[in-house]
Amino acid sequence: MMTPAQPVEEGGHARYTFRLRVSSTARRALEAEGDRCRWIWNECVAKSKTVQALHRVSGAKATCGAAQLDRMLTETRGRTPWLAAGASVPQQQVIRDFAKARASVRVYRDGVGHWWASFVVQTQTEHLPDTGRVIGIDRGVSETATTTSDDHDLAHPQHGKTAAQRLARYQRMMARRRPAKGQAASRGYREAKRQTAKLHQKVARQRKDTARKWAKRVVRDHDALAVEDFRPKFLAKSIMARKAADAAIGATKKALLEMARKHGRIVHLVHPAHTTMDCAQCGARTKHALPLSERTYACTACGAVSPRDKNSARVMLVRAGLQPGWC
Repeated sequence: MMTPAQPVEEGGHARYTFRLRVSSTARRALEAEGDRCRWIWNECVAKSKTVQALHRVSGAKATCGAAQLDRMLTETRGRTPWLAAGASVPQQQVIRDFAKARASVRVYRDGVGHWWASFVVQTQTEHLPDTGRVIGIDRGVSETATTTSDDHDLAHPQHGKTAAQRLARYQRMMARRRPAKGQAASRGYREAKRQTAKLHQKVARQRKDTARKWAKRVVRDHDALAVEDFRPKFLAKSIMARKAADAAIGATKKALLEMARKHGRIVHLVHPAHTTMDCAQCGARTKHALPLSERTYACTACGAVSPRDKNSARVMLVRAGLQPGWC
C-alpha cells in the first residue's frame, strides 16, 4: 500500500538572525549580563524541579508560574549585590521566556566569539507569478538533489571536502597543544580552537547559501513541488556518512520548504519507501532493492531505462498526483 503525499501548509512566521558588531566595552557588558541571565535561568529550572517533585510526593496541585518566579527574582536581587548590579529588564525577560517557553529576541555568542541577535516575526506570503510547471525532487547520491528538470539538479558542492585539509591541520595543532586536566589552555591552543570553529562556521554558511540559492530558483520556476520526505539520520551509520553530511541534505530540504512557504508554492512531501524500486512509466516494482552502485534503472515489465535518480524524481511527481501515471 502506497503512502499518499502530504501537502505542506503555508507558515506565518520567519526567524531572522543578524550579527552584532560590538566594542570591547559593550562585549564585556554583554558577557556580564549573559552570566546573570544564565544564572537566573538555572535558578528557574531548579525552582521548577522542586515544585514538580513536591507535586509528585504530595499529589497537591503545584505550579511554577511567572508570578512566583518574579517574587524569587525580587528577593534574590535584594540579597545578591552581583545580581542587582545588572539591569532588571533582561532578567525579567528571562523569566517570561522560561514561563512561556518562548522568546522574543535572543542575543547569544557563537564558538568564534561573534555576537548574534535572533528573533521571530510574523510574515506575509510573497506570491510569485504562476508558471504552469511542476517538479519532482529526489535526494541523489552523485548529486545532492536530482530533479525532473535537468536545469534544476543540484550538484554536490563538496564544501566540507574542500576545507578538510585546513581543518585537519587546525585539529592537529589543537592535539599537540591540548592542556593537561586542570591546567589553563595555552594561547596557541585557544587560537587553533578558534580557527577550527571559524572554519566550521564558514562551511556551514556556504552550505546554507548554496541551499537557499537553489531553493529560490526551484520555487521561482515551479508552481508545485513533489519532494522526497527523506530523513538522512540512518546515513550516519553507513559508508556514505561523510558524503551525506557534506551534502547537507537536511539543510537543503529545510531551505526548500521555507522558500516555498514564503512564496506560496505547494509542496507535497512524498514518503521515500520503494521510490528507487518503482518504475515511473508503468508502476512495476523490482523484486529486490537496488544496490547503491547500480545507477541505472531498467524496468523488466515495460522495458523503460533511465538514470536511477531521475526515475525516482518522476515517481515523486506521480505519487503526489502532479503527473498522470500508474497510481
